[in-house]
Amino acid sequence: MTPVLETTRLAKSFVLHGRGGVELPVFAGVDLVLHPGECLALTGRSGTGKSSLLRCLYGNYAASSGTVRIRHQGEWLDLSAAAPRQVIDVRRRTLGYVSQFLRVIPRVPALDVVAEPLRRLGHGADEARAAAGEWLALLNLPERLWQLPPATFSGGEQQRVNIAHGLIARPPVLLLDEPTASLDAANRRVVVELVRAACAGGAAVIGIFHDDEVRDAVADRCVDLERHRPAQHPKERA
Repeated sequence: MTPVLETTRLAKSFVLHGRGGVELPVFAGVDLVLHPGECLALTGRSGTGKSSLLRCLYGNYAASSGTVRIRHQGEWLDLSAAAPRQVIDVRRRTLGYVSQFLRVIPRVPALDVVAEPLRRLGHGADEARAAAGEWLALLNLPERLWQLPPATFSGGEQQRVNIAHGLIARPPVLLLDEPTASLDAANRRVVVELVRAACAGGAAVIGIFHDDEVRDAVADRCVDLERHRPAQHPKERA
């Protein structure tokens, strides 16, 4: 089976410009191969770079070295060297991302926040909003909240909007950064079933799951970033 995402010798360091250009290494030498229908869990202690790795895969962080390749519209694309318009198109059609925190335009109703990925793909407003309502109902968000901006919601309610927004367009590759962290047990079980259903439908998932029960329920294999942790002393840049 052809992979949908690959990384080769991927590394990330942060440069502390306020500290005279000191370079702080986060991870190095990460080689990943992800296939359709597979769920890969990133593990390791806090500070090993799990969220930073997801942000490199999504293009929010530029890799310090190495490559990220993704199958987009039937062709391989090197995301680490892609033009901004290509990255935007990948995010629209191929790569979904559920972060730890919901970031949305203020005063936009939750229903429209969730519908937005379908609107970007050309779906009509009524169709997109109807689908958004189905996803919010699946995630047990009360209908009385659908027309309110998510900024007024609890952390768990915001995260359910976040999950619906990330999954509604059914992207072929899905990045999940602690998707169940703010959820109660019942809603964690719902998310587990949604992740399983996405994989059964052919999606490839890379996720961070700090809840052992959730990780055991969804992950086919794990990659421990502790093994890719460089020497932790800062380096002076020339």
